[in-house]
Amino acid sequence: MIIGLDASRAVTTQRTGTEAYAYFLIHALIPLAAARGHRLRLYFNQPPPPEMFPSAEHVEFVNIPQRRLWSQARLAWELRRRPPDLFFTPAHVIPFAYRGASVATVHDLGYHYFPAAHTRRQLLYLKLTTRYHGRISRRLIADSEATKGDLMRFYAIPGAKIDVIYPGLDPALRPITNAETLAEAQRRYGITPPYLLYLGTLQPRKNLARLVQAYAASGVQQQLVLAGKAGWLAEPIHAAVAALPEPVRARVHLPGFVADADKAALLSGATALLYPSLYEGFGFPLLEAQACATAVLAGASSSLPEIAGGGALLVDPQDTQAIAHAIRRLTEEAGLRAALVDQGRRNMRRFTWEATAVQVMRTLEKAAQ
Repeated sequence: MIIGLDASRAVTTQRTGTEAYAYFLIHALIPLAAARGHRLRLYFNQPPPPEMFPSAEHVEFVNIPQRRLWSQARLAWELRRRPPDLFFTPAHVIPFAYRGASVATVHDLGYHYFPAAHTRRQLLYLKLTTRYHGRISRRLIADSEATKGDLMRFYAIPGAKIDVIYPGLDPALRPITNAETLAEAQRRYGITPPYLLYLGTLQPRKNLARLVQAYAASGVQQQLVLAGKAGWLAEPIHAAVAALPEPVRARVHLPGFVADADKAALLSGATALLYPSLYEGFGFPLLEAQACATAVLAGASSSLPEIAGGGALLVDPQDTQAIAHAIRRLTEEAGLRAALVDQGRRNMRRFTWEATAVQVMRTLEKAAQ
């Protein structure tokens, strides 16, 4: 079977959740496809770096660059010109003009819960493409039971058509204990230990304005680091920081995007990861913290309890005082942190890209029949 695969998100320079999903899944699918006798045809909207994916006889790289409307124009034409036996998009959309067998991954439906976090055009596009995926795809992959439930609720997609397949975890992430390595990463991002860390895109559904207020209410003296690139409507987050009284405001630091190479060191050096998100289809930073032996505070919402597996201190993400109390506990109770780290270490073993790839391949093979 020839599997056509949209690899455009995998070549993004600054990878966040969906881009990382595409990158690591493709890496895991390449050897598995060879073992199962399949060929992969990877479609790129820009040439990938030579070392990004291994070359192999069963893998074809198709570079079809175009700046705008890539999937609906350039990719659609390529699929029509040389149709694969099955088309799979791990982190993007199925072209509207494509009528062959297909499978799509739906990561989350956060736009239904936070429509104001998107432009009107973005919102219309997200709703249209998700509805189209539900109708045209032979099968859908959801990152979590929470996302599967949302697909059934908002789009009336039969549950039997949706396979819940958990993403894996970056195998390079592990606890960093070397003091010099930790200190160098902290210097690079202007971080002063001890510190509490948020890691992810700065956007409304991450609940960061409330986190800033909870941090101020907690009275904790450790630095609060909000690390990540600014997303749509990040201004209220900056405004919440600016509104803090000076002694507290001076302890809140926004270093910007964190490179993958520094992620493990910053997570390992933190007292805890603070992730009281209002909605997540999966929540990679939670697992990344567990992989680095760091205690986690997480919102008791959407997929986060499901993914945390008991390895996080769960709080009502809309209760500022509850978040503040949890922050104090994590900074003061070493035993609590140790228990969360221990449970997190056991939980993260559930998430490997090898297991993800095996399940995804089964779904693709089932859809191609």
